[in-house]
Amino acid sequence: MSSAPTKRRLVRHVIFLGLAAVGLYVVWPTLWDVFSALPDLRDIHPWWFVGMAGSIAASLFCVWWLYRVVLHVHDWYLIATSQMASSSFGRIVPGGSAGTAAMQYQMLTMVGVPGARVGSSIAAVSFISGLASLVLPLFALPALVGTIQVESTLRRVGLYGLGLCAVGIAAAIVILTLDHPLHWLGRGLDRVKGVVLRHPSKHPDIADRLLAERDIVKRVLGGHWHRAALAAAGQRGFDFAALVMAVYATGARPNLFLVLLAYAVSQILIVVPVTPGGLGFVEVGLVGFLRFAGLDPAAALGATLAYRLFSYWLPLPAGGAAYGLYVHRYHRKVSAAAAYVPRPGEEGFEVAGPDDAE
Repeated sequence: MSSAPTKRRLVRHVIFLGLAAVGLYVVWPTLWDVFSALPDLRDIHPWWFVGMAGSIAASLFCVWWLYRVVLHVHDWYLIATSQMASSSFGRIVPGGSAGTAAMQYQMLTMVGVPGARVGSSIAAVSFISGLASLVLPLFALPALVGTIQVESTLRRVGLYGLGLCAVGIAAAIVILTLDHPLHWLGRGLDRVKGVVLRHPSKHPDIADRLLAERDIVKRVLGGHWHRAALAAAGQRGFDFAALVMAVYATGARPNLFLVLLAYAVSQILIVVPVTPGGLGFVEVGLVGFLRFAGLDPAAALGATLAYRLFSYWLPLPAGGAAYGLYVHRYHRKVSAAAAYVPRPGEEGFEVAGPDDAE
C-alpha cells in the first residue's frame, strides 16, 4: 500500500504547526498582556462569573438544539457529549475546524447515526453559524453611520467589514436559490484541476458535487429552518451576553453597539486557521476594538481575559469530561462499531433513531 497519503497528511500537519507557531509569535505580546491581567480578576464580584458561566451554558444549549434540529436525533446526551468533546479537540489542534468535524463525525457514526446524515448536518450547522456571524455587524450600524461618535479609523474598518458581510450574505442567498453560479464555479474549478493535474477530467463533476452539497443543506433544514435560525441566534446572543457581562464586570459602561462590533470581529477571527480557536488573534482583536469602544487598557485586557476564560479555556476540560461520559455510556456501541465490517452497499447500522425534532 502506498504511503503517499500518509506523507501528504504529515506535510499538511507540519505546515499547520509552522503557521501556528508563526501566528503565536506575532500575537504573543498582546496574548501575554491579556494573561498578565489574571490577578485583576480577583476584584470582580463572583456573581459576574456566575452570569458569564450561565450565558456560555445557554449558548452551548442552543448549539445542541441546532444539531438536534438538523440531525433529527432525539438523544440530547449524545449530541451534547459529541459536540463538546469535538469542539474541545478542535481548540487544541491547528486547522481546528477540520479536526472538530472529523471527530464529531466519528463519535456520531460510531453509535449508529448514518454517516450521510451526520456529514450533511455538520455542513448545515457550519453554514448557519457562519451566516449568523456575518449578520452580526449589521446590528452595529448605528455606531457606524454617524448616530454615535466613533473614531474615524474604526468607522472606516467597520464599514469595510459591513461591505464584506453584505457580499457574504448576498453570496449565501444566491448559492441557496440559484443553480447557474454553482455551475459556472464548478466548471471553472474543473478547468483549474485539469491545468494543475495536466490532464483534463473526462467527467467534470465538481459542479454536480457543489449542487448536491447545496441541496443537502437545503434538505437538512427543510421545514425546520425557523428553529435552526432561532437556535443560531440564541447561540450568538448568549455568547455576546457573556462578553457584555465581562465588560460590565470591569466597571466600564461603553456603548453596546461598539461592544457588538468588537464581538463580531472576534467571531470572524475565531475561524482564522492559523492558530487553534483563533488563539491570540481573537485576543488582539477584542482588546483593540474594546479600547476603540471606550475601555481603558486595563479594562479591555480584563474583559477579554474574563470572556475568553469562559468561552475558550473552561470548555477545554469540560470537553475532556464530555468524552469520558460519551465512552462510559456508549462503550458497547463504540466497540461494536469498531469491530463491524459493512457489507457492500451498506452504510452502517442505525442505533440512534430519528424523530421529528420537536
